[in-house]
Amino acid sequence: MTYRTRRPFEGENGNGQRRLQGWIATRAALALERLARRYGVTKQTMMEGLINAEDERIMAQLSPDTPDRHAYVGK
Repeated sequence: MTYRTRRPFEGENGNGQRRLQGWIATRAALALERLARRYGVTKQTMMEGLINAEDERIMAQLSPDTPDRHAYVGK
């Protein structure tokens, strides 16, 4: 099995990885580079950390089985 074929299923809990591609503002790109350099991580790791931290913060504020939580998670 090739790496590209396995990639969607590897990693933490077998959740794999998803490709993210797009354009962002230069200011944000430069800030991402600075943050990653400051913390000694890759830009990918920095983005994942920022996204996951904000998601966890929001999820902690939403009560289980409520319309707001369902709307947030896309149910």
